[in-house]
Amino acid sequence: MPADDILLDCEEQMEKSLEHVKHELRGIRTGRASPALVENMKVEYYGSLTDLKSIAVISVPEATQLLIKPFSPGDLKAIEKAIQESKIQATPRSDGKAVRLILPPMSQDVRIKMVASCKQHAEAAKIQIRNARRDANKLAETEHKGGILTEDQLNTLKEQIQELTKDYEGKIEAMIEHKREEIMTV
Repeated sequence: MPADDILLDCEEQMEKSLEHVKHELRGIRTGRASPALVENMKVEYYGSLTDLKSIAVISVPEATQLLIKPFSPGDLKAIEKAIQESKIQATPRSDGKAVRLILPPMSQDVRIKMVASCKQHAEAAKIQIRNARRDANKLAETEHKGGILTEDQLNTLKEQIQELTKDYEGKIEAMIEHKREEIMTV
């Protein structure tokens, strides 16, 4: 496998880790209500678990409130049940047509726990990035032993892989810092 392919493969793996952490961070609550808090919540829908966003419209009428309108009024009870069983600390209020979630203000302790949760996601992503680096370096070594890469090409490739690793770790740090600021803003 040529050096360019090894580098591209490594970058794809790192990009997947970055996208995963972005997805995870969307579901972490900040001071404002966001549809991302509930859109991937699983709801019992005709015998199978379905994302809430697939069976309802989720809107934010106020900064601390979510409004969930199911496409079919019969799904209201299943949505309420899913919300009550979730980690979201809000009680669903139903008016027969829609569910309102009024999110309570976050205490400083809750905010600190949310930041800690962000850091855990960041560490997991960094581990995935480092694993991608390790795999790319192993592949480069194997290609060098097989005579496909020269010593100079191997060293250059390893340097490029390390630069890529630092770049992606920096992107994750920036995302976490941005999310931390969002969470800690009262």
